[in-house]
Amino acid sequence: MAKPKSTYSCTECGGQTLKWQGQCPHCQAWNTLVEAIAEKTVTRFTPVSETGQVQSLSEVKTGEEQRYSTGMAEFDRVLGGGLVHGGVVLLGGDPGIGKSTLLLQALCHMSQISATSNVLYVSGEESAQQVALRAQRMTLDAKAIHFLAEIRLEKIQIALAERKPDVAVIDSIQTIYSDALQSAPGSVAQVRECAAQLTRLAKASGTCIILVGHVTKEGALAGPRVLEHMVDTVLYFEGDTHSSFRLIRAFKNRFGAVNELGVFAMSEKGLREVSNPSALFLSHHGGQVPGSCIMVTQEGTRPLLVEIQALVDEAHAPNARRLSVGLEQNRLAMLLAVLHRHAGIACFDQDVFVNAVGGVKITEPGADLAVLLAIVSSLKNKPLPEKTVVFGEVGLAGEIRPVQRGQERLKEAAKLGFVQAIVPKANKPKQAISGIEVIAVERVEEAVAQMRR
Repeated sequence: MAKPKSTYSCTECGGQTLKWQGQCPHCQAWNTLVEAIAEKTVTRFTPVSETGQVQSLSEVKTGEEQRYSTGMAEFDRVLGGGLVHGGVVLLGGDPGIGKSTLLLQALCHMSQISATSNVLYVSGEESAQQVALRAQRMTLDAKAIHFLAEIRLEKIQIALAERKPDVAVIDSIQTIYSDALQSAPGSVAQVRECAAQLTRLAKASGTCIILVGHVTKEGALAGPRVLEHMVDTVLYFEGDTHSSFRLIRAFKNRFGAVNELGVFAMSEKGLREVSNPSALFLSHHGGQVPGSCIMVTQEGTRPLLVEIQALVDEAHAPNARRLSVGLEQNRLAMLLAVLHRHAGIACFDQDVFVNAVGGVKITEPGADLAVLLAIVSSLKNKPLPEKTVVFGEVGLAGEIRPVQRGQERLKEAAKLGFVQAIVPKANKPKQAISGIEVIAVERVEEAVAQMRR
């Protein structure tokens, strides 16, 4: 019997080559070629009438997208207001983080609403008994949820065509396989083919499909990168499995804003929404402590207050350590150089540790000023003034640059009881905000001087 011919597929772009190479010849990515059995050419899609005609864009009829509320305000926020009719959502996260729990809760809530009572849960990983036990443990009303335990794509398509659900969950896309391909479930070809078929079905029938995706040990979604391009929305479920808090971020959303953040707490009854997420990221000290600085970060349309902690200690090794958790480490080294050059404060003989409380990851440069002041506070062993918030981007020339949505950040800080804010001069509001004093600074040395008063 002849050995089946194999090809190598790129997990980034989906390109194929007959022999293994260190670099993909199509997208130039390194170490992304995976061996797979060569597939026969099959007719995968049938043409859809009228959709392929050339027409004037101004003549296309548009309207507000029909949305389905999930019954969970935090989930709706990340989705941009709810699930969209005919939309495809990809939800990824670490094993055991709560993806199936979240979707089961959402379907139970939606099944109780008459407009979206027709929902279908397709599981390729768990049996009906396992899912029923989870719903029973969380005391959910699952009477109106239709369940199918299946991994064969063709059977799933038949079930979707017969039931015509408003919302369908596929848990997970890596377990589904198509008879048209010979490779195993989870391979590049199977994931790409099954996702394309389900996306096509969602657009043609109007069913909103939620795909659950596995992640690799690096934290990226498993399978070809083209999977993220096919779908309308890409969500990542984040959080430490040893902590009860969970975060959902939107990295792609064709029907809403990206970088939105939803906050949940895991309990015995499932995921519980957190109405005031700023309280999660603020430590409750008995008094003012050195090295602690409160900043206001912007996650999508939501301002969040996060505590930045810094510890500066004498180095006992030739090379001082620089460690940051929740913040970019290279940016920390840059900020220490700016602090030395423009404020005259040297840390070359000090170990510097920076942490964002609560496990939140901050990627925006608006945290620069808060990191600097927390470092100075720890080095001088002098706490910042009580009830003070800080935000601003620091440039290499020592200037403090403005950040977006400065007024909203200040209003959120005032609402939570903060009485003083150190902000870039360009972010100083034209009209005073009730309850909070705004101190505008232009240079790093001015901000450091505010601590010495």
